[in-house]
Amino acid sequence: MSLSAQLLRDLAEGTAYSFNDWPNSAVPTFGAGVYTIWHKDDRFIYVGMSGRGITAGTIHRNTPQGIYTRLQSHASGRRSGDQFCVYVADRLVLPTLSQDDITAVTSGRHQMDAFVRRYIHENLSYRFVLVPEGSAAYAVENAIKRGEWEHGRPLLNPGI
Repeated sequence: MSLSAQLLRDLAEGTAYSFNDWPNSAVPTFGAGVYTIWHKDDRFIYVGMSGRGITAGTIHRNTPQGIYTRLQSHASGRRSGDQFCVYVADRLVLPTLSQDDITAVTSGRHQMDAFVRRYIHENLSYRFVLVPEGSAAYAVENAIKRGEWEHGRPLLNPGI
């Protein structure tokens, strides 16, 4: 697949938005798109897409659909139903927790999702691009996972 140079440039060098500033009015509430997530030390850690079922003929709904809802889910820090948040918990948050933090989670005094949300909001940012259809977003996501751009594969979800 030939990836648009501008699309890839936008995912690497476009405006970076901090999850700490969510909700973000710059993210359209409807549309298929691809996004990259970056650690504050400029590590490329994740690529994702949303809007797989969106086509040129999809009728806009009154409720958000597509890239907005996916980024909203990531910003929440809730692991249930969000594989990105699970990866963040396992690979980035868990190594930072003290024994007291772990005890607080296992005893129910503290929620692991709260640690995940705080980590995401304090350390991660994202860039996004809209594409005409979900199938295009899926293809771009997979090409990036395979390392078909200069930033290599993402830390948390590299392709096979």
